[in-house]
Amino acid sequence: TSSSGGGGSSSEGVAEEAPAEAVAEEAGGMRLHLSSSSATGYKGVYKGDATGYKGRFLVKHYVDGRCDCLGAFDSAVEAAVAYAR
Repeated sequence: TSSSGGGGSSSEGVAEEAPAEAVAEEAGGMRLHLSSSSATGYKGVYKGDATGYKGRFLVKHYVDGRCDCLGAFDSAVEAAVAYAR
């Protein structure tokens, strides 16, 4: 049987939510990495739900199984630009 209650995602401190804004393909002169499987619409961008990150967008980049947090931003587009850099 499956449980829909108390389980969690494998990403600590992040929640999957529908994008609050339209997904931009380019911003800040950079082509953004889009993702149809990401709740934010951008690869590496997650909506923060942990204390201190609520309402912000976190950028995570995985290299060789290690997670590097690139920062927290006020919008998904700002976070996606940071990931694209």
